[in-house]
Amino acid sequence: MLPSIFGENLFDDLFDESFGMFPAWNGRSPLYGKRGKNLMKTDVRETENTYELDIDLPGCKKDELHMELKDGYLTIQAVKSLDRDEKDDAGRYIRQERYAGSCSRSFYVGDLEPEDVTARYEDGILRISMPKQVKKELPKSTTNAIG
Repeated sequence: MLPSIFGENLFDDLFDESFGMFPAWNGRSPLYGKRGKNLMKTDVRETENTYELDIDLPGCKKDELHMELKDGYLTIQAVKSLDRDEKDDAGRYIRQERYAGSCSRSFYVGDLEPEDVTARYEDGILRISMPKQVKKELPKSTTNAIG
């Protein structure tokens, strides 16, 4: 097996939509490559009383995940690190695609208290549940006579 000298795939680079003319549009992350846009895929489900988020975070451990609720935004961050000090006597690496890094995603959730948001992580999926906000009624308009 030989490593690719053209990056991830020669034909993906040659025939991608932008042909490299607009580097800001091609979504290439120096850490995760072209597929970086596929990180933290999220499903949002509405139930009668809650909103449920299922976020794909394969390969992460529970202690590598952080969640913060601030100014109406829920931010989820995953920080992945690898020990580079490990030595393998079985051979040398020809190509190493696992890296250390972080990714995050934010969602506007409105005025919630931190104790209202519950989360659990299992099988590479972070499941977050939060209550729906009660809709506030606008004050009824009144008309005044112009004198």
